[in-house]
Amino acid sequence: MLNKNYYAFGDIKIFACNANPPLGEAIASYLDSPLGDSTVVRFADGETYVRFDETVRGLDVFIIQPTSYPVNDNLMELLIMTDALRRASAGRITAVVPYFGYARQDRKDRSHAPISAKLVANLITSAGADRVLSMDLHAPQIQGFFDIPVDHLRGTNIFVDYFRKHLSKLGDFMAVSPDMGSVARVRNFAEQINLPLAIVDKRRPRPDVSEITNIIGGEDIKGKNVILLDDIIATGGSLINAATAVKNLGAKAVFACVTHAVLSENAQEKIEGSSLDKLLVLDTINVPIYKRPQNMEILSVAEYFAAAIECIHKGTPISALFDQGLL
Repeated sequence: MLNKNYYAFGDIKIFACNANPPLGEAIASYLDSPLGDSTVVRFADGETYVRFDETVRGLDVFIIQPTSYPVNDNLMELLIMTDALRRASAGRITAVVPYFGYARQDRKDRSHAPISAKLVANLITSAGADRVLSMDLHAPQIQGFFDIPVDHLRGTNIFVDYFRKHLSKLGDFMAVSPDMGSVARVRNFAEQINLPLAIVDKRRPRPDVSEITNIIGGEDIKGKNVILLDDIIATGGSLINAATAVKNLGAKAVFACVTHAVLSENAQEKIEGSSLDKLLVLDTINVPIYKRPQNMEILSVAEYFAAAIECIHKGTPISALFDQGLL
């Protein structure tokens, strides 16, 4: 439970926007700090209006808002709420963005392309945020896009905790990275629970389409339970192809651990009909019930974010959450 003593930026206050109210409520419950009272309205023409129904002057304010679908609406809501807090003289404003939209546009991958992740970072900073708290940014360098402090949590810790409690008893396991970009994340996971590692080598002929060319270390997969680890599942193509490939190599069962369940297009049907025995995701995005595959299980990040918020509020090192595991 959070000790509500006065710190450098005043008492803590938690606000939750409309992208993921259940997560906001859960985080506030862990902190024993009721959600702030605010009004968010969308006018008929689509404009967003935000008003605070209580004082925030001098307070240490945390806004919980993943920028998931509808991305632009949720992003504007975050920006407008941040601006409103700044104009209401909040002591410090931390944007808690469990899922950072536009993160996949982190570089110029072809001529005349934007770096939209940098633009969004600039917008959040210009709106008045003093710092950002997020989880599993698609590319670690996005932290450098901000000119304010960024605390970057690892969803891997939650999956490690789940594995130790529920999966380790099932027998031999192997961690598999579904692409080259996830190798560092999967290696960290594998090292924490002492698993061998394999890597899927794929290419993308066009956006949201992947083709597997090779599996490095695939000769060791036969007879093993495989854990695929990734940060985002959108259409599901990459994970489904990787699951099929490792099953063809003799994998006994395939589990996928993914931080952000974007689940666009017909991902639900594809996942349910795939070789995945279970898909584990985190609740950084509020997935509607009708979009949830039957073989998907949702794990909560609320306690993890609450612990990080407490560290930020107290001014204590957040690195302890990395060094000591989950909590």
